[in-house]
Amino acid sequence: METRRRSVVKAIVWNVMGLVTMTAVGLIATGSATVGGVVALVNTAIGLTMYVIYERVWAGISWGRNG
Repeated sequence: METRRRSVVKAIVWNVMGLVTMTAVGLIATGSATVGGVVALVNTAIGLTMYVIYERVWAGISWGRNG
């Protein structure tokens, strides 16, 4: 089973990559780095929260595990 800390670190690293990507997409879509950055930050905050919850729920489900 994965520790809570590992789940959080994985989520943060994944979301930093997403933040950079979404900022670039937002900039391209809106032409504004500020608007693109705000959209990316909101998306990252929601995504990080949902990912941590998702990982913790699956960590507690034994279905499909060997051993």
